[in-house]
Amino acid sequence: MSSLSSPSSLTSTGTEPVRFDTKIAVLLREDLEPWQRLNVTAFLVSGVGLSVPEVVGEPYEDADGVAYLPMFRQPVLVFEGTKETLRAAHERALSRALIRAVFTADLFTTGNDRDNRAAVRAVPTAELDLVGLAVYGPRNGVDKVLKGARMHP
Repeated sequence: MSSLSSPSSLTSTGTEPVRFDTKIAVLLREDLEPWQRLNVTAFLVSGVGLSVPEVVGEPYEDADGVAYLPMFRQPVLVFEGTKETLRAAHERALSRALIRAVFTADLFTTGNDRDNRAAVRAVPTAELDLVGLAVYGPRNGVDKVLKGARMHP
């Protein structure tokens, strides 16, 4: 098992907050409408949970025994930046071989998964009109990818 998926990827002593050695982050283009920000974030993080199952915790259950789906075991940090910030972050994520998901402007005009994948496949990497990027990996690597981005308000 890699250090990214081992229990040692989080640290805590006693009552101190848990600190993760890994980070899940979403970078959104700053000119998106509020509904687009929410939609893009939801789509992007869904890929991280499926591709990196160790970031998903145990299922939830309330006091009455009603079961709920599991969620990420660590926070998802959301950032924003310009189109140029997003492009640079994408290039850094590729160069560091971090786990990533992209959302392009073209995906706002499609209505299903097949057309979404076709829209991304039709455009060369350097020409993708990125509106969102999710990355997962070691904290310091993700921090370097997000250089120039700011926390989402």
